[in-house]
Amino acid sequence: VTHSIPACIGSMTINSKQLDDESPVSIFAVNKCYVTVQDGTFFDGSGFAALVREGYKVRSDVNITLEFRTTAVHGVLLGVSSAKVDAVGLEIVNGKVLFHVNNGAGRITATYEPRGTNSLCDGKWHKLQANKSKHRISLIIDGNVVQTDNPYTQSTSADTNNPIYVGGYPADVKQNCLTSKSSFHGCLRNLVLTKGQQAELFDFSRAFDLRGAFPHSCPGAEH
Repeated sequence: VTHSIPACIGSMTINSKQLDDESPVSIFAVNKCYVTVQDGTFFDGSGFAALVREGYKVRSDVNITLEFRTTAVHGVLLGVSSAKVDAVGLEIVNGKVLFHVNNGAGRITATYEPRGTNSLCDGKWHKLQANKSKHRISLIIDGNVVQTDNPYTQSTSADTNNPIYVGGYPADVKQNCLTSKSSFHGCLRNLVLTKGQQAELFDFSRAFDLRGAFPHSCPGAEH
């Protein structure tokens, strides 16, 4: 077993002596246990999860679905880039959701603008679907569809070869389709990337780099 247990552990004793888990000698990727827990991964606003170390190839088609819950009006959701300009990016900026795609000819953006600035950042779960099909892109938030025209119809493939960064990205990493550097603060769950008939559900506990993100447990929604 190479990854950590997604659970809460407490009241541990060794040889009848209770361990003091309040003041550990060292701590890594361990958060406090919540009284009420929801399924999902909690991002504390300081880091990111890095998936697919060998690089994810978006190419001509990809469908990204995820659910998010936040009270912050800014935050990176997901980015996949390349050493060139090809990239895709999903982010929350001023309470709007932006889906950016660059197939090499120029960046195009589908923007979902809710009626109220905070209506997506209300601490409730929202469903997101971002679809790239050759030069066409669309964004669906809670069933509301946004499409955008692409003047670069000849350019159809985003030739990415870098990891998938979720919730943010390291300072030394270039992201050609993200405008924000703000790490996501909130919860994410059910991240699925689909190409053709191949759907892949990403488990954050198997990320090769995880900073400020706590898999499998979200603090229950604040009342």
